[in-house]
Amino acid sequence: MENALRNRYEFVMFFDVENGNPNGDPDAGNMPRTDPETSVGIVTDVCLKRKIRNFVELAKENESGFNILIKSDRSLNSKFTDAYQKLNLATNQKGKNSDDVKQAQAYICKNYYDVRAFGAVMSTGNDPCGIVRGPVQINFAKSIDPVFVQDITITRQAKTTEDRQADGGTEMGKKSFISYGLYRAEGYISALLAQKVTGFSEDDLELLWKAIINMFENDRSAARGKMCLRKLYVFKHDSALGNAPAHVLFDKIKAEKHADVVVPRKFNDYTITVDEVMPQGITLIEKI
Repeated sequence: MENALRNRYEFVMFFDVENGNPNGDPDAGNMPRTDPETSVGIVTDVCLKRKIRNFVELAKENESGFNILIKSDRSLNSKFTDAYQKLNLATNQKGKNSDDVKQAQAYICKNYYDVRAFGAVMSTGNDPCGIVRGPVQINFAKSIDPVFVQDITITRQAKTTEDRQADGGTEMGKKSFISYGLYRAEGYISALLAQKVTGFSEDDLELLWKAIINMFENDRSAARGKMCLRKLYVFKHDSALGNAPAHVLFDKIKAEKHADVVVPRKFNDYTITVDEVMPQGITLIEKI
């Protein structure tokens, strides 16, 4: 694809949370996610990608080519059917022609930013658009140190029913949070998948960096507390295939708690060190 990305990238981001729940687990009463063996905090890739999608939707509202597929406005299958209708292809017929599926898939990639970036499973319904592997992939974020999950009791003044209002008693609830946690997440961007599959471009890449840097700024809530993107490091390869293994590059960035800090409570309780001696063909870019 003519305008697709030409260089491979990896990136490392650090973000922190203060007095909040960065990513609740619905199977555990929406408590902050942790590794049960180490108590290290976890934020899923799905959570991070949701915030990126939300920023792109706000920043590029009603702009052609920057729709968001994965959101709760309509069913996915109806969006797949829309692609067929826009291309004047037959709809609601089983045994789709493979060329029609490819055309519809290309239409989706062109018009939906999150599919160009992250890919999507679009093989459902009577008007499937296939399965797309996206060039941008993000690992789970993990806290540098174990986090301690607390529950505090809150009271409710406004009652939902007349019976509860007549009862007159104060209703109690719980709120789960961690006092502080510094999290690290790592990501990958494949130029080859961008070129061969989705057409993810240089302009799309710049929007991705902007979305990561600002993903918490328009996503505030009482439950999540104070969340900040602290650092974003980008490794740019001179080629599409890559010039060094990702893990070698990731190992060059470390975050460590200060020796005199027992319980970290702020970002300045940590030092982030960077080995700036890069393998040949790698450029390190500090975005923030």
